Amino acid sequence: MITPLRLAALCFAFTFIVLPSHAQTGDADYKPELFQSLKLVYSDNFDGPLNTEFWEVRQSTTWAVKDGVLTGSPSSQEFQDKKKASADPSHAGYKPVIWLRKVPENFVCAMRVRYDAKAYQKGFPLFDLGHHIHTLSFGEKATTLTIKKKVETLPVEEPLFALNQWHDVVIELKKGAILLKIDGKKHVFESKNIDMTGQAQIDFKAVDFGTCQIESVRLWEGK
Repeated sequence: MITPLRLAALCFAFTFIVLPSHAQTGDADYKPELFQSLKLVYSDNFDGPLNTEFWEVRQSTTWAVKDGVLTGSPSSQEFQDKKKASADPSHAGYKPVIWLRKVPENFVCAMRVRYDAKAYQKGFPLFDLGHHIHTLSFGEKATTLTIKKKVETLPVEEPLFALNQWHDVVIELKKGAILLKIDGKKHVFESKNIDMTGQAQIDFKAVDFGTCQIESVRLWEGK
């Protein structure tokens, strides 16, 4: 006979088993360096359709979820030809572009990402933290933070983001500081110009005619 006490214990055990890991452990699976605590905003392993509440495809580029990976490719030839003939040829969708939306002003984003291309392009690939606000661009010999296009440029030799391979990336941002971690190697950028006020997105931009692949993403608000 199952007593009420035993039934309650079984229900608790079942709940613990079936809940996703972030629900079981709260935010204890990632320890931030710029914040005291985290509040989970969004988590996705891409095991279903693209969540358009958080993602916005740009420049008519092609994005699809398959086998747990979100993959972005250039726009169609028809769209490219149309844009090349217009007054806005720079947004022809040669490079895959997508926005992660609803990003807090103080945030941590942990993700597994790769950019595939034959070679680096000047200024690409990149992550934009806020639209053209804090641009983290990757090259063969340096990673560069450019703030508001021309306000400030901060290049560093490490950490580097290699093409054509997966990387575990963590970005922490609060006013005055950005921590960038790639495969465990990290650098903290410090500047009075770092500020996400009024911004709420991270832009992913690949190399012309290359691809961007995202295998998982977790987004927290930093406290």
